[in-house]
Amino acid sequence: MLIEFSISNYRSFREKQTFSMVAAPRLKKGDNVFKPVVKGEKLPDLLKIAAIYGPNASGKSNLFKAFDIVRYIANRQPSAQPTALPVFPFRFDPQLADQPTRIELHFIYAEQRYEFELALTQERIVEERLIAFPKGKETLLYDRRHSPSGDEYTFGELEGGNDLHELWKKSTGPQVLFLAQAVANSSEDLKQLREPLTWLQTGFMIVSGDMKSWADSSQELAKDNPFFAEEISSFLQEVDVPVTNIRVDQIESLSTGLLQALSTKPKSKTVLTHRTALGEAEFDFQEESEGTKNLIGFWLPWRAHAKSNLTKKNRTLVVDELDSSLHPEIVISLVAKHLKSDSPAQLIFTTHDTHLMDAKLLRRDQFWLTERDANGATQLRSIHDFEGRESEDLEKRYYEGRYRGLPFVRRG
Repeated sequence: MLIEFSISNYRSFREKQTFSMVAAPRLKKGDNVFKPVVKGEKLPDLLKIAAIYGPNASGKSNLFKAFDIVRYIANRQPSAQPTALPVFPFRFDPQLADQPTRIELHFIYAEQRYEFELALTQERIVEERLIAFPKGKETLLYDRRHSPSGDEYTFGELEGGNDLHELWKKSTGPQVLFLAQAVANSSEDLKQLREPLTWLQTGFMIVSGDMKSWADSSQELAKDNPFFAEEISSFLQEVDVPVTNIRVDQIESLSTGLLQALSTKPKSKTVLTHRTALGEAEFDFQEESEGTKNLIGFWLPWRAHAKSNLTKKNRTLVVDELDSSLHPEIVISLVAKHLKSDSPAQLIFTTHDTHLMDAKLLRRDQFWLTERDANGATQLRSIHDFEGRESEDLEKRYYEGRYRGLPFVRRG
């Protein structure tokens, strides 16, 4: 689970900006937080949900792209061919053009707290550092720094021994994490590095852009297993979409000869049964509203997220524009459902829909804002950073500009 994430010199982020899931003390709504289970230490409560608001082009999506860098670099194969790494320095400051993007992550996995630091350019990894906190004691595992003479390492209480450490060092390429190379070249018994790498590889489940590919995957699952079709229809009913049944029919192909032989999949169509007071009617998937199509797509990461937390994998679901083509009441329903869950699941999303502020489901510390300053750099802050009472009308004050984070529109 995520504790904090910091980013600097990346796209619209200039100086270090920190996004935190640490709950502020003395705020109400106890269902909105959970107590992280960590061996040997007691940590502050963490938030189940964070909603990020801000004008277009203020940096909301760039924060999520920074999350995805972690996943990309952690999953990069040790044998991968050199290619430009997906980092882009802040363009408005020429002094930062040749400086690395810096990322700092605090997270929990398998009841252990970690701190991971990464600095990288498009050409190579410049710095990499992993700290563990067994029983709350800060313990360096390794520190990698690039210099003109090559990579220099400092090892702390790292398992494996000197000979194995030397092998890992020699095998690590400039665009590959030492952490990933060490795990690839070690036995299953060496879990000290394997567990934090697992979270870096899978800890963020990111949903962004068009939901079509997710909807296609949901339909494939429904076609292969009626159990999934029932789950999707139940999910839709829970958010007041009256779909009582989903089935996937095979379509007889009219093509013959070579075209039929080249076809790798039989064609199919998804049919949804809607129920009203007058009875039932069937609709083709293509006849459904964009909102219903998006919900069918969103069911898949929502389900995978819930299952991952039941198995204690502690993924953080990250959704860019949760309100895309969804009615505000559906967004509120999804948020409320997540808060009622007993699992320590975390959901982070961007939105322009301020009805959520008015719904009074979330606390002040769960609303975050992005805005661009005079230098074009993203500033990231929580509403809780501003003076105000817990009971104040957040939506009204937001539109009054009390928290900033509103677009400046020239009129006339």
